[in-house]
Amino acid sequence: MKFLKNLPIFLVIILIMSPEVQAQKKDKLWNHFTYDVGTIFGGVGHAYSRPFHWKGKDWANFGYLASGTLLLFTVDDELNNWTNGFNQDVPDFVLDYGNEYGSPENNYMLTGGVYLFGLFTKNEKLRRTGVLLISSATAGGLLQQVSKRIVGRARPKSGENSDVYDPFNIDRVFNFDSFPSGHAMLSFSNAYAIAKQFKSPWIKAGLYTVGAIPGFARIMDDFHWVSDVAFSTVLSIFIVESIDKYLDRKYNEKYNADTKKVSWNLTFGPNTLGMALRF
Repeated sequence: MKFLKNLPIFLVIILIMSPEVQAQKKDKLWNHFTYDVGTIFGGVGHAYSRPFHWKGKDWANFGYLASGTLLLFTVDDELNNWTNGFNQDVPDFVLDYGNEYGSPENNYMLTGGVYLFGLFTKNEKLRRTGVLLISSATAGGLLQQVSKRIVGRARPKSGENSDVYDPFNIDRVFNFDSFPSGHAMLSFSNAYAIAKQFKSPWIKAGLYTVGAIPGFARIMDDFHWVSDVAFSTVLSIFIVESIDKYLDRKYNEKYNADTKKVSWNLTFGPNTLGMALRF
């Protein structure tokens, strides 16, 4: 009964405090948002600055990437002729998915959705994942746009060979913007970042496979050479790993406390080229 007598007072207190509580929640949400936006830009800058801090193993990994890409350059025309022999057998829905999912607008719809869900549900792990997705996509996206204009490599569908270039164009020259592959870079960045949420190798393998479809589709549709997609896929791993290490210092939630390592194993011989990447 005493509680019932005091109930009106409690209700008045709640009504008075509600706007203040809501304001505090909004302020906290805004603070998280501004912090995350700053962290996104910080992550992009961190990724771009890493070459200035590389040591022996880092340069070795870069050497493996460069060597593997150059080796693929030498057989791009042959590989393109080979893929043209069965590209008509690939289901249309695979090609449609690959071309649509890897586009920048669809990429940011996904990454932005993950981040906003984490922000509004107050889930720091998802917030961090969203920041990793957005910053990785931004770093890779800007890099590939600039690289396309500098390199000016002919696309397979242009009818030119893989060694034809029209470099250093400020304006983008279509059919001479093959290297690197933006679709492959964005899609595999997403897959690799999301896979960090899981320990199961089967789930990881499934996500990697889905993330590789856009690069595969771009090869099948003659938008890219195999070396374009291979280089972009591996580079996206470097970018995600670099930014993820940076985020370890920015967020308490760590879904991957193990030491982050990327190791390589190249094998090549007569008519043989192999590469194993462990991460």
